[in-house]
Amino acid sequence: MSAVCTVKEIYIYPIKSLAGINCQKAFAEEMGFENDRRWMLLDTDNQLITQREYPVLSQFYTQISNEKIMITFQDDIHEFSISEHLGDKIYAKVWDDKSFVFEVNKTTSKWFSDRLGFECKLVKILETGDRKHESSRLRETFNVSLADGYPYLLIGSKSLDNLNEKLEEKISIKRFRPNIVLHTEEAHEEDDFDTFKIGEVQFKNVKPCGRCIMINNDPQNGTVKKEPLKTLSKYRVVNNSVLFGINIVSLNSGIIKVEDKISF
Repeated sequence: MSAVCTVKEIYIYPIKSLAGINCQKAFAEEMGFENDRRWMLLDTDNQLITQREYPVLSQFYTQISNEKIMITFQDDIHEFSISEHLGDKIYAKVWDDKSFVFEVNKTTSKWFSDRLGFECKLVKILETGDRKHESSRLRETFNVSLADGYPYLLIGSKSLDNLNEKLEEKISIKRFRPNIVLHTEEAHEEDDFDTFKIGEVQFKNVKPCGRCIMINNDPQNGTVKKEPLKTLSKYRVVNNSVLFGINIVSLNSGIIKVEDKISF
């Protein structure tokens, strides 16, 4: 394991499956970084909408400024307040987890519907505890946001370097939608992390992250290709799951920053 790992990049993804935001620092909470995966799109049956079925979502870019979220798609821009939502609670599911959410507003839902070409709505999770996820490995239940399973995803830089050595067309870390990217010296050394501290925050490794077809969506243009899943499946399969990165939880709240050192 590296003698010293430092934080290389930090990302948040305010709206599930849309493009993320590269941050210099972020405030860690139990549910994930502040404003990370607090919003998602639902169809008319209240089923979640992701890049797996709609790769074009990677072309919706988000920014946060002055307590507003701004979304840019092609030449269109739309914004809404971080705090706004309608009053009616909606029952939805994120995979197997039930979640209670609220529609942001009708105008925002129509903006997304018009650009995607089908009716949908943007919803927000409000309170800690409105979605719980059970870890069979740890036999614990976690309060989480609208992320696929766990609040945080961490990847070491050497893991990507090792993969790129095997690929004809190099890819960026954005394919994997991490929250924390570390400068590391060995490929996949993050797999062996247990409990560790970055900045003000203590984290715990819950499990390796199993990857799906979504990592084949090139975020530069929304084109789905055969890589990198094809190559990863040749050397990173465990129990029929392609592993890349680790799912982690925070044990307290606090700030982490780019260049923070990790301690064990």
